[in-house]
Amino acid sequence: MNPQNEQQIEPSINNNYDVIIIGAGLGGLTAGAKLAKEGRKVLLVEQHYVVGGCATIFKRKDFTFEVGLHQLDGLHDKDPKKKIFAELGVFDHVEFIKIDEFYRFKNNRLDFTIPANAELAIAKLCQKFPHEKKGIRKFFQKINAIYEEVTRLPEKHWQRLLLIPVFPFLYPNLTLAIKQTLGSFLDSIIKDQDLKLLLCGNMYYYHTNPYTLSLVFYSFAQSSYFHGSWFIKGGSQVLSNYLASVIKENNGEILLSHLVTKIMTNQGKVIGIECESKSKKTVKQFFAQIIIANAAIPNIVNLLPAPENNLLQKQIKNCVAGCTFISIYLGFKKEISQLGNLSYSMFRFNDDIHSLDDININNTAEYEKRNFTFVDYSQIDSGLAPSGKSTGCFFLVDHLSDWEGLSLQEYKKKKESIAQIALERLEKEIPGISEEVEHYEVATSKTIQRYTLNPQGTPYGFAAIPSQAGLFRPPNKSPIPGLYFASSWTYPGHGFTGTIISGYLCAKEIVS
Repeated sequence: MNPQNEQQIEPSINNNYDVIIIGAGLGGLTAGAKLAKEGRKVLLVEQHYVVGGCATIFKRKDFTFEVGLHQLDGLHDKDPKKKIFAELGVFDHVEFIKIDEFYRFKNNRLDFTIPANAELAIAKLCQKFPHEKKGIRKFFQKINAIYEEVTRLPEKHWQRLLLIPVFPFLYPNLTLAIKQTLGSFLDSIIKDQDLKLLLCGNMYYYHTNPYTLSLVFYSFAQSSYFHGSWFIKGGSQVLSNYLASVIKENNGEILLSHLVTKIMTNQGKVIGIECESKSKKTVKQFFAQIIIANAAIPNIVNLLPAPENNLLQKQIKNCVAGCTFISIYLGFKKEISQLGNLSYSMFRFNDDIHSLDDININNTAEYEKRNFTFVDYSQIDSGLAPSGKSTGCFFLVDHLSDWEGLSLQEYKKKKESIAQIALERLEKEIPGISEEVEHYEVATSKTIQRYTLNPQGTPYGFAAIPSQAGLFRPPNKSPIPGLYFASSWTYPGHGFTGTIISGYLCAKEIVS
């Protein structure tokens, strides 16, 4: 090998840390902020040029586009995030805009908006479906009971394991629901097919098939939304940037545009990382006895030497990745609310979907028929566009396999075709909207994979199915000494709430 072609390891005087974090998504940022405030010397390494992972924004012309956040659940007294945010000073630096509605569900038979308040939602649903009052009340009782029991679970994995002998007595609702799916639960309490579809309306926040979606995962998230729905003014980047500032203000360091290429070990324990500068192509080494992976766990396997990689691979060998989406970011010449649209988020189901069984079939339907969601940020004071203009997002289920093998020209042509289909479908729902489009941009599962490096281009980590949700999800502490996880791929699950809690629990595991 020509020595001139070899990558040179760049010497560093200050390369020893208490904790190294791989990835600056919300899990890594939360863990880093907590640990830095606890006095730990933290280094966070991120391959992208901004922090945030899926909690980011990007700007085009007059518009700021929110990459991932549509609604943030909770922030009520029992919400674990409220305690986390208060401890880290988030409420003093980040403004949360309240959204009164949860979501609007629409097909050719039903057009119904659910309030982001349990009591109001129950009353409105019972009025619309008087023949299903008993089932509606059972639905809310169950998801609220599951939520309450999840919030009482011990923070540490070993503490949860100790509860196994008495678990059914302390957590009866979790015990009954732990292997149950949302679809089977709805079938057991409700007969009206459209009501079941309505209650599944926003399930794309979690998964794509009600008959494989974990009832526990769904209930924890869904119940929290009925206690409050919020948007971060200016976009989720505001939260990501603030958490990054906490790390830096407490003597932590953040290294952007550096890709971690190796996790070094010694006698089975982690000792540090190697990372490559994306611009200079130089390799740097940093050392720590504790490493937190805020990256996809399957990718971490490939960073470890044998036999540690085999040990981790064994833990996740039966796990499957979650779903992914196409997002079309739209910048409008005016506020879309002026066109008569009254809903913040609309989940439009295709008219040929008559039962829960039809939903999974629809996930691979033609783009003209695939269920879609449209979020209209002009309904709130989002801070994403100048006065008089607005932004929105159209998204639907995607599959990475649909984009493989395409040339760059074919890829661009297909994206443009889907964008035009999206605009035609939106025009049918909100007449005049297509004429107000000033800018649009399409992101596919391939885009998500490029920016996050997540397998299958999923933003959800491991799929929220019963066998890998809740207590069955990989814990924050890995089987390799010194290696921890804080991401959507680990306990308690994906989404903004899941990753924030994961990061905090990971930090707590380390400091206690």
